[in-house]
Amino acid sequence: MPLGREYRKLWAGNAASNFGDGISFVAIPLLAIELTSDPVLIAGLTMVYSAARLMVVLPIGALVDRLDRKTILWSANRSRSFLLMGLAILIANGAGSIVLLYVVFSLIGILETAADNSALSILPSIVDVESLDKANSQITATQLVADEFVGPPVGGLMFAAAVSLPIAVTGSAYAAAALFFLGMSGTFRDKARTKHPASLRREVFEGGAWLVRHKLLRALAFVTGLASIAYMMPFSILVVFAEDVLGLQPEGYGLLLSISALGGLLGSAIAPRLRRKLGYATLTTASLGLGSISLFAIYLTDIPWLAAALLATYILHAVLFGICVSSLRQRLVPDELRGRVTSVTKLFGLTGLTIGSGLGGILATVGSLATPFLAGAVVFFVCALVVWPSIRTWENSDASNG
Repeated sequence: MPLGREYRKLWAGNAASNFGDGISFVAIPLLAIELTSDPVLIAGLTMVYSAARLMVVLPIGALVDRLDRKTILWSANRSRSFLLMGLAILIANGAGSIVLLYVVFSLIGILETAADNSALSILPSIVDVESLDKANSQITATQLVADEFVGPPVGGLMFAAAVSLPIAVTGSAYAAAALFFLGMSGTFRDKARTKHPASLRREVFEGGAWLVRHKLLRALAFVTGLASIAYMMPFSILVVFAEDVLGLQPEGYGLLLSISALGGLLGSAIAPRLRRKLGYATLTTASLGLGSISLFAIYLTDIPWLAAALLATYILHAVLFGICVSSLRQRLVPDELRGRVTSVTKLFGLTGLTIGSGLGGILATVGSLATPFLAGAVVFFVCALVVWPSIRTWENSDASNG
C-alpha cells in the first residue's frame, strides 16, 4: 500500500473494527434469541440502534470538528471494547438480559457513529487528493471481506461453541483497532476553532448552512437520501423474496448474500481506474443507472442464479457510487467543516434507510414481493438524472479553473 505509514495504521484499525462488526452482525441477533422469544423485542434491537445513531449524528459531527479526531477514533473503539467485554462477562455468568442488550447495542451505535465520522474526516489529512479514490477503495474492500465473508461465519461458529465467546472476541477486535488508531502520529484538530468554540447547536447549523450553499454537495446529500430509500425498499424484504419468489432455503439465502458481496469487491478494485478514465460525473451517473437496471431485472425474474448475479451487479453499483461520493466530499469540504458536513449527509442517509424500510413492507403488502425492486429501480433512475448535471457542471468549472 504506497499510501503512507499513517494511512496503513488507519487501514489496519478499520480492518480490525470491521472484523468485530462482522462477528457482531451475527452474534447480537443470536444472543437476542437466547434472551427472549418475543419477535417484537428482537426486531426492536435494530430500531433502537438506528434511533440512537439518528439522535447523535449531528452533534457528533460538531464534536469531530471541535476535538482531536484521532482521540475520538481510538476512544470510541476502546469504549466499544469495554462495553462488549463487560457484556461477555455478564453473559458468561448468567446475568444477561434483553434490557441490557438494548442499552449496550444503542451505546455501540452512538460510538460507531463517532468512529465512522472521525475516520472519514481524518483520511484527507493523511493521503493526497489524487489518492483518495484508491484509499477509499481499499478501505471498502477490506470492510466487505471482514463484514460479509470472514466475520459472520466466524461469529456463528463461536456462538455455537459458547454464547459469550463472539461478544468477547468482538470486544478484542475493537481493542486492537483502538491501539492502531492510538499509534497514529500527530493530532488532527483545528486549534484555531477550539480557542473560542461556539455552542454545538450553532456549529451544527454552520455545517448544515455550508452544505446547503454548496450546489454539488447539496445535490449529493439529497441523492444519498433518495438512494438510501431505494436501497432499503427491496433489501428490507429480501429474505422473504428469496424464500417465496426464488424458493431458497436459509442456507441458500446466505449464499445469495455472499455472492452479492463479490460485486462489491469487484467495484472496490476497479473504482480508482474507472474514475480516472471516465471522471466523477460519468462514473457516478453510470453506477446509479446500473443500480436501476439491476433492480428492474430482479423485479422481472424468479431464477435464483440470475437473481444472485443481478444482486452482485447491484452491490457493484453501490460500492462505485459510495466511493465516488465519499471522495468528492473529502475533496470539497474544508477540513474544519468535514465532520459536520459528513454528519448532515449521514443524517440524510439514515433517514432514507428508515423510510425505505417502512416503504418496502408497505409496497410488498399492497403489490407483490417484487414491487419494492421496481420502486427502487425508478428512484435510482431519478437519482441518475439529478447527479449528472450537478457533477458535470463542477467538473467543467474545475477544469477551467485548473
